[in-house]
Amino acid sequence: MFYALIWFVVFSLLALWSLAAWAFHSIAAWAVENAGVLAGSPVPAQALRVPDWFAPWIPPELTLAFTSALSALTPAIESLLEWVPALAGGLSVAVWVFWAIGCALLVILAVTLSGVVAMLRRRASVRTRPLIAA
Repeated sequence: MFYALIWFVVFSLLALWSLAAWAFHSIAAWAVENAGVLAGSPVPAQALRVPDWFAPWIPPELTLAFTSALSALTPAIESLLEWVPALAGGLSVAVWVFWAIGCALLVILAVTLSGVVAMLRRRASVRTRPLIAA
């Protein structure tokens, strides 16, 4: 019974792990594909401003410093965004290698837990055997 429970839990975790890897890969691939579009569209630094609900909590000097730093970093950010679509192939490989490592660790966990259950069952059966006098 314990073996079935262990393997059921591990297979459920494998399904969730696979779903999470697939979802992360899909979202990351979509973001990478659209990064080139973001690089091509000029977004003025003034369009990126502090939300109205957050403005009372930030000193105006900090807001001004953030805006000036953002406008200074805009060319660097745009050049990085132009390189991002080239990384899409490497992203797929990295996600699936990470997925395979996670699957291997889950299977190792299941095998280890099954071994622990087998060891505990052997110990329990040795303790419950009556001693036979020779």
